[in-house]
Amino acid sequence: MPARRLHLVRHGEVHNPGGVLYGRLPGYRLSERGHRMAELAAAHLASGPAARPVVRLAASPLERAQESAQHWADAFGLQIRTEHRIIEPTNAFEGKTFEASGALRHPSAWPLLRNPFKPSWGEPYRAIAQRVRAAMEDAWDELDESGDDGDIVMVSHQSPIWMAHLDIAGQRLWHDPRKRRCQLSSITTFTRSGGDFTEIGYAEPAASVAAIDQGAV
Repeated sequence: MPARRLHLVRHGEVHNPGGVLYGRLPGYRLSERGHRMAELAAAHLASGPAARPVVRLAASPLERAQESAQHWADAFGLQIRTEHRIIEPTNAFEGKTFEASGALRHPSAWPLLRNPFKPSWGEPYRAIAQRVRAAMEDAWDELDESGDDGDIVMVSHQSPIWMAHLDIAGQRLWHDPRKRRCQLSSITTFTRSGGDFTEIGYAEPAASVAAIDQGAV
């Protein structure tokens, strides 16, 4: 049996014709392309040279993550466990049609941009990293206790996955959101030894799909 792995998977493309920064708003579901992307991501680990024995599946409670996770559930015959700690972070720009990077054109938003290192417009980066890592640790420990052999998949969002990546790598958490390496339906893979996670892989199984990636916080 291959050494266990934990995969943080981003959801697929969201139907968002208005270009809204949707955050935790309800009603933002996968597009047809998004479903295809999630299907490709699940197939990447279900068959072929990258196949893995996935035995646990968790997802953020937001629709786009739950719908993406359903493709993993179908591929591996698993139940989806809802994990609130891997949800999208809060963001004061939620519901608006401009990104934080373009907010300087909006004087009403200036007070929210006073501290980009925290950041002042939303949930602190450190808080995001801590809750995601806690969810990862609990999922790993639970599988240890169960005696089951296999991998864990957690379907989440760009920011939580990127925060976990930075924190586990020992890098600073403040960053330019436009430069995150976390594409739609990407898979960021970790293993754990001595209580510490180590990132060991990154894949974009749905890169061939011409998707529109907008609305992430």
